[in-house]
Amino acid sequence: MKLENVIVERPYKKVYRCEEGIAKVFEPSHPKADVFNEALNQARVEATGLDIPKVISVSEIDGKWALVVEYKEGKTLEDLMNEHPENMETYMDEFVNLQIQVQEKTSPLLNQLKDKLARQINGLKDVIDATTRYELLTRLDSMPTHHKVCHGDFNPSNVIVSDDGKIYIVDWAHVTQGNASADAAMTYLMFALKDKALADTYLDIFCKKSDTAKQYVQQWLPIIAASALTRKDAMGKDFLMQWIDIIDYQ
Repeated sequence: MKLENVIVERPYKKVYRCEEGIAKVFEPSHPKADVFNEALNQARVEATGLDIPKVISVSEIDGKWALVVEYKEGKTLEDLMNEHPENMETYMDEFVNLQIQVQEKTSPLLNQLKDKLARQINGLKDVIDATTRYELLTRLDSMPTHHKVCHGDFNPSNVIVSDDGKIYIVDWAHVTQGNASADAAMTYLMFALKDKALADTYLDIFCKKSDTAKQYVQQWLPIIAASALTRKDAMGKDFLMQWIDIIDYQ
């Protein structure tokens, strides 16, 4: 496998375009179990019938674990939004439709979102004080338990649009089964990091199309912001901390 064309670089991984497809090559410090778990979860999403890049292989390359998936030709929806802002309303409408399509699927063997969020919040002892962690965990426990497929990182950069208009969702590293409004809260925060007005537009469209009260999604925001502090691709501590004041969404 020739690994020369780097298309994405993160502190813990490099993503290459190669003959076999797309190769995610992780740093040696990245847990082996996490690589296999990502491959397993993506395979489980394949089984739902969603048209996503298929897992090809997991292998070790020069002491680093690599996950290879199919390559899908096209532009990201993020690129299209930037190139054609006049079409933003249409793009956002399609984006939300796609997210709801994912959330209509179930995959009983995926990890439970609420369990994952609880582990993440409990692991923030050096970041968030005990009182705030207790309030977040209490709120999390009170939220309804659902079993919908939740991408966990659903944003326009993870949507590929081919030249013939076919759409693919990529990067399933954070997929779980759980509450669709929690997934929407993560998407909202990713938009808000760059453009608060666009985030509000997204939330308006999502709530209208899914018949969800906006206040319900907002109740998830402090929980999701706290969980995002544990991610290696974190959005930034200062940005996330400002969303963890749960009193704002009582």
